[in-house]
Amino acid sequence: MRLSLLQPLIERPGPWASVYADVSHGTEDAAKQQELSAQYAADQLSDQGADAVTCRAVHDALITLRRPGESLAHAGRAVFATGGEVVLDTPLAGPPTMRGATWSPVPRLAPLLDALGENPVCLVVYVDRTGADFELRSDTAHERAGQVSGADYPVHRTTSSDWSERHFQLKVENTWEQNAAEIAEAAGQAFEHAGADLLLLVGDVRERRAVRDRLPDRLRGVAYESEHGGRASGADSTRLDRDIAQVRAGLEQDHVLDAVQRFQTGEGRSDGQSSVTSGVPSLIEAAREHRIDTLLISPDGGDAGREVWVGPDPDQLAVRGTEMQYLGEVHPAPARADDALLRSAVATGAQAVLLHHSDPVPPGGLGAVLRWSTPVTH
Repeated sequence: MRLSLLQPLIERPGPWASVYADVSHGTEDAAKQQELSAQYAADQLSDQGADAVTCRAVHDALITLRRPGESLAHAGRAVFATGGEVVLDTPLAGPPTMRGATWSPVPRLAPLLDALGENPVCLVVYVDRTGADFELRSDTAHERAGQVSGADYPVHRTTSSDWSERHFQLKVENTWEQNAAEIAEAAGQAFEHAGADLLLLVGDVRERRAVRDRLPDRLRGVAYESEHGGRASGADSTRLDRDIAQVRAGLEQDHVLDAVQRFQTGEGRSDGQSSVTSGVPSLIEAAREHRIDTLLISPDGGDAGREVWVGPDPDQLAVRGTEMQYLGEVHPAPARADDALLRSAVATGAQAVLLHHSDPVPPGGLGAVLRWSTPVTH
């Protein structure tokens, strides 16, 4: 998951209202249902001790109409607020598995891993001989991202063997190559600007290949092609949507498998060093020392909901409340281990991966691949 999305949540001390809501009201009384859901969330927060202005901010956010580009079907929302202000309001592709509102010292972050997943962003490049249109696709976005136009003459070859026609044909080839190079360069710039994770080329096979061959080296490993759809209006979009979903799901699965394999490899080292850790005490120590590279979380593991102690700073976390005075916090508060570790991961630029039942999980459901190896102690 892109933990950078959560950066605004570590810049405030809290306490935090965290709300996961189903806003897919498609009935005739949708407005009434939306109001009831918003009021229920506000009442939940109030019952847990949240201040009135924060409850009102959450209520108002949940009754706001969907923003442009958000899905109208099976939609969800994750809303985080503190001090009377909504700090993060992110749409979800479907109703969240865990619904409800919590008021806690740190944001309730772990369910967002399940709700958003990796959510890789795909830059779709619709190519033809004269240029390309760019589009961004993710679970919650379907938006135009610019276009590029190359030379439009000459672009069509002939079948004549006359010398002049062969000369003209060479010009066509040159025009194609020039346009393909311009499209590839613009695609690279759009990819970087959007922070995309993968790229899908759509169009005639020769035009796709011409652009792919000219992509920057850094993009070729995440570039794919689809034979469905095209730049022209009316092109087949149903099968293209399937192709986009398939390459995005493949990338997400690859990331999870990579994290699991790195954890397993780190566990099995025979050189007296370890590049992984598990167990709440060891993970907290690694988090305080900024050693976590990738945090692995299984929501069903017993350690995920274990109580730890935190302060307002992401580095202030400990197994016991009495330890917090040495970290500069005299009024520690209890928090879930998964949320506290995720907050630290956001602050230190680490990654996080949600593991499911079929994945080999670390003991207790929490583990980490470390940024550098440490000696194994027994």
